[in-house]
Amino acid sequence: MKRRTLPAAAALTATAVLLLTACGSGDDKPADNDKIAGADQGAETPKESADPSTAEAEDKPDGVDVSLPKDMNLVFDWQKPKNANEAAAMDDAANFFRAIYRGVDKRTTKDAAVTTYATGDGLHYADTQINAWIDGGWTATGTLRHYDATTRSAPNGKSVEVAFCADSGKFFGKEIKSKKILETKPSIEDFDYYKIVMVKFPTAKDLWQASKVFVETKAAKCQ
Repeated sequence: MKRRTLPAAAALTATAVLLLTACGSGDDKPADNDKIAGADQGAETPKESADPSTAEAEDKPDGVDVSLPKDMNLVFDWQKPKNANEAAAMDDAANFFRAIYRGVDKRTTKDAAVTTYATGDGLHYADTQINAWIDGGWTATGTLRHYDATTRSAPNGKSVEVAFCADSGKFFGKEIKSKKILETKPSIEDFDYYKIVMVKFPTAKDLWQASKVFVETKAAKCQ
């Protein structure tokens, strides 16, 4: 979520809430032998199961619905790595973000997609993001682009760091009641750099959950 989508009157409060998990690091991708932060955190059982009748997820065999309204377009402009675990983790990092904005659209943190694709600090991050939109009376509209993705695996094969840029220059908040779109001028605030630690869910073949979220805002390297 971008702070620039929020009305000026709420900007200071919302910023403090939305950046609770931000790290502010401007470092490039760590060397392969560096320890992935949060890599030792195990996955938790999803709190809610998905309804099989809503199986609209993209490329997901588990039937979890991550569909979004037509005016909320999340683009993942990246290529999957050859490593099967890293490719699956990358897919579910995308589903983690779809789940967040599905929660924004549905006005709830309890949607099955959220509780499926997030665990631990990742679930806290998702809840914080969704609640900020709900409390402000906003939904989202436009195109949020994710790109320049990289992946690296922990030695034990149970966690993968997925790092990427995000451009919200064409992604805006929209007031629920008035339908007013909160457009702003392009700026450095449109660009964020994410590092998501994905952990493998032990009893599902291809399910990975976001367990840690690190965000560098105003990321010049993403311009």
